[in-house]
Amino acid sequence: MKKSEKGKFIVEKLEELFPETPIPLKHQDAYTLLIAVLLSAQCTDERVNKITPLLFEKADNPFKMTQLSVEEIKEIIKPCGLSPRKSQAIYDLSNIIIEKHDSQVPANFIDLENLPGVGHKTASVVMSQAFGVPAFPVDTHIHRLATRWQLTSGKNVETTEKDLKKLFKKDLWNKLHLQIIYYGRKYCPARGHVIENCPICNELSKN
Repeated sequence: MKKSEKGKFIVEKLEELFPETPIPLKHQDAYTLLIAVLLSAQCTDERVNKITPLLFEKADNPFKMTQLSVEEIKEIIKPCGLSPRKSQAIYDLSNIIIEKHDSQVPANFIDLENLPGVGHKTASVVMSQAFGVPAFPVDTHIHRLATRWQLTSGKNVETTEKDLKKLFKKDLWNKLHLQIIYYGRKYCPARGHVIENCPICNELSKN
């Protein structure tokens, strides 16, 4: 099966299995999504979704967040891990959003990636899910599956992102990256992967 045929099959199968793709992280707007994505680094979405209501009850916008101390933020987000670094980043980026961006989360990659604690993947999630701009955020699930399906050399997430963007049409990116995440969690885990229970791997193994 050629890579283009593989891509077509994957899109069709994911659309069949996951026609709806709700955003996994609970949020109300671009700012709360940004904070939730930042917290999700090396932490499960499930745990983030338990912590963010407690945080957003106290501070759901940049101004309110800067009224909290870094220590207060750290105590709330501690279950998400890396709390010293994440709490400082949340406090600092909230100040920058107020001072440099009129209290609005910037809707472009350059300004987002210049915020403390915000890398390319986080910026890609915010651009695609908050602003509807085509992006292909590559997390560990997507990197693993793209390598397993031989859609990329899998050297690093940057290479994987470029390869997937070349293979799939731009108007599919935002939904497709969520579909792959949902698929990985349900059918294609890193450990204990049973090929017979994995519709895509099972089919690709025959070709």
